[in-house]
Amino acid sequence: MSADAAEVLTHLEDGVLTLTLNRAARKNALTEAMYRTLADQLQAADKRDDVRVVLLQGQPQVFSAGNDVNDFLQRPPNHPQAPVFDFLRALATLAKPLLASPCGPAVGIGTTMLLHCDLVFAGDNALFSMPFVNLGLCPEAASSLLLPRLMGHQRASEVLLLGEPFGAEAALEVGLVNRVLPPTEVGAYAQTQAKRLAGKPVASVLATKRLLKGQTEAVLQRMDEEAALFGRMLTEPAAREAFAAFLGKA
Repeated sequence: MSADAAEVLTHLEDGVLTLTLNRAARKNALTEAMYRTLADQLQAADKRDDVRVVLLQGQPQVFSAGNDVNDFLQRPPNHPQAPVFDFLRALATLAKPLLASPCGPAVGIGTTMLLHCDLVFAGDNALFSMPFVNLGLCPEAASSLLLPRLMGHQRASEVLLLGEPFGAEAALEVGLVNRVLPPTEVGAYAQTQAKRLAGKPVASVLATKRLLKGQTEAVLQRMDEEAALFGRMLTEPAAREAFAAFLGKA
């Protein structure tokens, strides 16, 4: 199953494959179909000679609210080949450079996917949060491994255990993003940087990324550990109550 074309837009220009989350009316909340499309696009990108760089983006007002809760509950990711897990593995194993330009809310996987990007340019309105514990769940996307390495244990504990949101400047300080810009300028800047990268010698770029990402096996192993716990917690009372409360507010 693939997402409706309106929900994930694809555009290839000058070697840059841009994947746009285009469900702004629902704050780009991700469905199973969108995960399938994103996973397929990332897996295909590594096999395509005309794709040299991949760029993930939303709109100037919103990057992603995370999982679409209704879709998530109707189609829970309770098996290893669920589209969301295929997407996460595709992020972790993509050989070609991966860029992102988040603006506005980036919730849950909207933040954790950025840990697998090589360059991230954020709008000054970006707000990152990983409220997994608040929902009776555990971290995903190997964030329990990658966040402490990036931020240090105490800061990672603050955002994962307490679910504390943080803004673009804080993300810049800890190295989650490379640059903070006005939301109306982020898209053009990210495209410029992506095209610069696409114009560099391919073999050198791929080798450099592979050397920088020298922990892929550990990342995949942690993803599997998190996914097993996540799936089990999804059926327990704490998660069910949290989702029911969320849907009651929606």
